[in-house]
Amino acid sequence: MIMYTGIVLGVLVFIHELGHFLAAKLTGMRVDRFSLGFPPRAFGKKIGDTDYCISWLPLGGYVKIAGMIDESFDTEFLQREPAHWEFRAKPIWARMLVISSGVIMNVLLAVCIFWGINYTHGKLIQETTEIGYVVTGSPAENAGLQVGDKVLSVNNRSVTYWDEIENLIYIDNFGKDITLVVERTGNQKEILITRTLIPENSQQLLGIIEAHTVVMIGEVEPGKPAEKLGLKTGDILVSVKNVKIINDSEVIKIVRASAGTPLFVTWKRGDQILSGTTTPNDSGRIGIRLGNYYTGPRTVIHYSVFEALVAGIKNVVQSTTMFYKSIGQVIVGKASIKDNFGGPIAIAQLATKSAESGLTSFLSFMALLSMSLAILNILPFPVLDGGHLVMLVYEKVFGKEIPPKVKLGIQKAGFVILLAFMAFVIYNDLSRF
Repeated sequence: MIMYTGIVLGVLVFIHELGHFLAAKLTGMRVDRFSLGFPPRAFGKKIGDTDYCISWLPLGGYVKIAGMIDESFDTEFLQREPAHWEFRAKPIWARMLVISSGVIMNVLLAVCIFWGINYTHGKLIQETTEIGYVVTGSPAENAGLQVGDKVLSVNNRSVTYWDEIENLIYIDNFGKDITLVVERTGNQKEILITRTLIPENSQQLLGIIEAHTVVMIGEVEPGKPAEKLGLKTGDILVSVKNVKIINDSEVIKIVRASAGTPLFVTWKRGDQILSGTTTPNDSGRIGIRLGNYYTGPRTVIHYSVFEALVAGIKNVVQSTTMFYKSIGQVIVGKASIKDNFGGPIAIAQLATKSAESGLTSFLSFMALLSMSLAILNILPFPVLDGGHLVMLVYEKVFGKEIPPKVKLGIQKAGFVILLAFMAFVIYNDLSRF
């Protein structure tokens, strides 16, 4: 878990700060420090004018540019006249470029990841609208949806394949009541799922899974209980502890709850049905990587290089839209802050789960997190890039600089609030752990 989290956050923070660093160099500014983490400094090495280091507070990173009031709260440079290589001596456009370049780099990283995924894998169209499983106790079950129902429309928009259903439910109509028209035993039935029935925690979703879905083993770790049982890559899990398996989260839940307790497992290999008993280790693992695999009728759309780029940009726009819709739900009181903000523990859990699902899933998670980092950083809040931009816009509009003491006070206040917010999200993580 620590390794995956370190990779994700390390890459994203490095890319973000690299944007500031390169823009500063290109506009003739001197960079005094390139830090992963916030002060105080832990260790590093000075090369030329720049101190490349790791700092103690793992809240992100920063690039200290000469002549700029930033997270280091250094104001010693104010005692002398501005030098030509200082931030404060450069025109507004150059300073704005430097401030916004971190966000730009995070957006470009997300675009590049989605671009690569779309080009190498294309887009899978699952040609079904049939519900194959309804999660017990889910909003879907409470509303009356049943296995075998074929979805005809979502909020008056007709659908022909499963991706359309998911996009309409989880993206286009996010935060709204959902009206489904389904075909059941030859008759049409309208089912209303009010937003109050849907949990605020997006991980629970609606509770429906498409037909023709199986849980397949993607990897078996050597020497672990699963290998000793005889499970192999490509096997399809049929049941665990006599519970029929429809999605991978069920397996994880059952296995983790059975640490040290024998489990009866049934699986399918080709046309063979096999079974046996295994015992999860003390951590509640048997050493397999799982994935939900659709086995029904499908079409794969293959993209050219340019088409994959366009699709990647659409993915970025879509994730941005979802982020702002989520924030909007919190602001208007339709969703709680507790269920919509995660900290390092939540990121670690999601990073690990995505990594266990394969490289593509892990990279997709990194792209989404990169966009979240970009959007959060551009918010007009002190300490964040958006806060710096707001002060620059003020100076441009009114033609005068904000007094350094005021800037310093804003930065300090923002830093305290940021620390308080981080404490909240960590506490929030622990309360859900």
